[in-house]
Amino acid sequence: MKWLRRGAGLLVVLLLIGAAAWWYLARDRSEPSTPVQREAEAAALADPARIAQGRYLATVGDCAACHTARGGATYAGGRSLATPFGDVPAPNITPDPDTGIGQWSFDDFRAALHLGKGRHGELLYPVFSYTSFTKVTRDDALSIFAYLKSLPPVKQAAPPTGLQFPYSVRKSLVAWRALYFKPGEFKPDPAQSAQWNRGAYLVQGLGHCNECHAPRDSLGGIEQNQHLTGGQIPQLDWYAPDLSTRTGGGLEGWTAQDVVDLLKTGQSAKGTAFGPMADVVRLSTQHMTDADLQAVATYLQSLPPRAPTAAAPFRQAASHEQGGKLYAQRCADCHGDHGQGVAGVYPPLDGNTSVTGPTSVNAVRSVLLGGFAPATAANPRPYSMPPFAQQLDDAEVAAVVGYIRQSWSNKAGAVTPGEVGRYRHTPVD
Repeated sequence: MKWLRRGAGLLVVLLLIGAAAWWYLARDRSEPSTPVQREAEAAALADPARIAQGRYLATVGDCAACHTARGGATYAGGRSLATPFGDVPAPNITPDPDTGIGQWSFDDFRAALHLGKGRHGELLYPVFSYTSFTKVTRDDALSIFAYLKSLPPVKQAAPPTGLQFPYSVRKSLVAWRALYFKPGEFKPDPAQSAQWNRGAYLVQGLGHCNECHAPRDSLGGIEQNQHLTGGQIPQLDWYAPDLSTRTGGGLEGWTAQDVVDLLKTGQSAKGTAFGPMADVVRLSTQHMTDADLQAVATYLQSLPPRAPTAAAPFRQAASHEQGGKLYAQRCADCHGDHGQGVAGVYPPLDGNTSVTGPTSVNAVRSVLLGGFAPATAANPRPYSMPPFAQQLDDAEVAAVVGYIRQSWSNKAGAVTPGEVGRYRHTPVD
């Protein structure tokens, strides 16, 4: 009887997966181009203005960051993207006919962005952010496609995926998509301004901010109610903060200008872009128009306040005195005796969200690896912080980071040498 019950349970699971598969395959269809649309699309591929717009949109989407291997040809793929389930190489998206998208139609490209499906209907792994790119409009997708088709073709085949079983079985994505993927273009909110809607479109769609700035569960999915609430980036061990600027938010107290300054220059009065965000600023956001940056800031300022969490009783670390001495020796010359920083040069540490976040990882890794703000057109020679990994042991790093997290107005948790040791050995990229 036991085996009968187990068999019945397995049958139910298979039936549920089958039903999900049928529902998703029935739902996941984009309307193919009509003959009139195909004629217009063919003309658009040769339109210089359309190609220029596509280049801008691809930059906003930071496409080159994933689709370019270090030292490789731009957009030729080959970069290995780490996930908790194994590595996934980014494909070649130059117009090479054999190893790139040279044989793709616009309908093929649109299906990849909108539905997360490859040219032959295969389900794409969500390391490609189609969960956000589904919101990109058809017209913007056409512009990006025109730009990619205008690039010089590069013959470079993608290496095989390094995913572990059963994640290497693409059909298993049917169940994942049923849980976490809802295809659909961005729909403007008529109750909001044009600027707000533009910001929402950029943040939710092309900018795919939620892919880093939200927590993921054990299956790598993001729950619907966790929009931009902050999360640790898998495999990279950097924390992408909550993006609400209102009470309880990760950017509480940030003005619209603070947001614009950080995205445009890599620095603001509230903090500096380090780690993965520095690359986003360098490769993408610094190139956005002022109007688009203001739109993003407007949208982020509309995010709701966050519900307060029950805070643990504040206990100052036993190493606080030692941390204060290390701070005076190593940090105060630049960041100030009271963590006030130097405007436009060294970021403040008092009230800095990278310091006071729910995890110490950003502060610990900045001390270990150094702090390198991005070089931007508006700030071509930013000041940087040297790494201290070779000068301070785990206990000393824990002491000084704990001191910073628990001094002035900062009331964050202490740091243990074990945490430092774990982050010390995390790969940089």
